[in-house]
Amino acid sequence: MSTRKQPLKGVKVIELANFIAAATTGRFLADLGADVIKIESAKGDPLRYTAPTEGRPLDMHENTTWELENANKRCISLNMKDPAGKEAFFKLLDEADILITNWRVQALKRAGLDYETLKVRYPSLVYAICTGYGEYGPDKDLPGFDFTAFFARGGYLENLRQKSDVPMNVVPGLGDHNVGINLAAGVLAALYHAKMTGEGEKVETSLFESAIFNMGMMVQAAQYPDYGTKYPINIREANNPLNACWRTKDGRYVQTCMPDYNTYYKKFLTALELNEMVEDDKYFPVQNLHENKLGTEVYDRIMSRFEEREYKEWADVLTQADIPFALAQSWEELLEDEQAWANDCFHKMKYPKGERVLVKHPVKYQEMGPTPYNRGPYIGEHGVEILKEIGYTEEQIQEMLENKTLYIWEDK
Repeated sequence: MSTRKQPLKGVKVIELANFIAAATTGRFLADLGADVIKIESAKGDPLRYTAPTEGRPLDMHENTTWELENANKRCISLNMKDPAGKEAFFKLLDEADILITNWRVQALKRAGLDYETLKVRYPSLVYAICTGYGEYGPDKDLPGFDFTAFFARGGYLENLRQKSDVPMNVVPGLGDHNVGINLAAGVLAALYHAKMTGEGEKVETSLFESAIFNMGMMVQAAQYPDYGTKYPINIREANNPLNACWRTKDGRYVQTCMPDYNTYYKKFLTALELNEMVEDDKYFPVQNLHENKLGTEVYDRIMSRFEEREYKEWADVLTQADIPFALAQSWEELLEDEQAWANDCFHKMKYPKGERVLVKHPVKYQEMGPTPYNRGPYIGEHGVEILKEIGYTEEQIQEMLENKTLYIWEDK
C-alpha cells in the first residue's frame, strides 16, 4: 500500500468541463490526492477525438492527450438534460469542495449552475470557472480557444511574428496549460480560505486575461512609443541584437538571451572571436549602438559567424564562456533529452500495443514522493461506483442505465 503523502486527500472535486484548460486544473488537484470526478456526456469530451489533428492514431485505449489532461481522475457520464441526471449531479455537488467548469456563462445560467445560484445552496463551495475572454465585456459570450483568445487576441501572433512573414504556427495546449495552472493557484488559495472560515469563493481566469498577464512587460512598454522599435519587427531590427536565434553551419538554430546588452556584449563577441568589434566604440555601450543605428550590422556579423561552425562546436564555446543559450529542439529531441529525464518530466505508460512516453506536470514535491500516473478514465467508467458512494441502489442505477441517464462506454 502506498504511503505517499496526499495533501488534498479527502477533498472532492467535480469537473464539469471539456477540452484542456479547466481539465488541467482538475489534473493538478488529482495529482495532489483530490478525488476529481469528471462529468461527461455519452459522446464524451471532444478532446477524446483530437488525435488526427495532433498526428497520432485515434484509439480510446491509447489516447496520450487524454492521459495528459485527465490522469488520476474518475469519470461519470450523465445526461444533464434529464432531471434524474441533474439530480445525480446535485447529489455529487452536495459532497463537493470544488466545482471546476468551462461552460459558457449563458449556458451555466440556463442550467441554474451559475455561481450566484449555487452559492445560496453551497455557501462553502469553491467555484472555479475558466472562460475564453473573461466574464464581462462585449465579447464575454464568444467561444474561446487558445489559438484565438490567447495567441491571437492576447498579442502573441501579431507581435512575435517576423514583420515580413505570416504569424508563427501554434499548437493546441500551450495557452490552455498556462491558464489551467493559473486557475489551480487561485483554487488552492480559495480552498484554504474555505476550510479556515467555511466561506466559499468564486475563482475565475481566462485565456485572454492570462495572455495579457504573460505579455505584461511588453504591453506596458508599448505606452512609450518614442523609445525602441515598434513590434512586429524582423529580428534584425530588435532593440537588443544579442537576443536572437542564430543559424549554424549544420542548419540548427541556437537561441541566446542577454537581457542587458552592456553586460554581455564584450564577453559574447570575444567568445565568437569577433575581436575587432569588441573595443569599437561604435557598437558599445548600447547608447552608442542605437545612436549609430548599427544593431542590424551587429546582428549580421554574428549570424555570419555562427554559420561558419556546426552546433556542437558552438555549444562548447558558449558553455565555456557562460553565455545563456539553448538549441532549438524538435519534439523528437525532447523525448530523448537527458535533462528532461533527470528532472522527472516524463512517465512511461504501458498500453496494449506497447509503451509510450507521457509528459508529467511540471511541479514537483520534495517530501511527497513521485506523483502516481493512472491513465485517464474511459467515458463513464466509474459511474456505478460513484453513484453507489452517494447512496444510489443497484435498482436505481440499473434504471438510469436503461433510460440512458447514465452511460458507460464499451469497446465495440
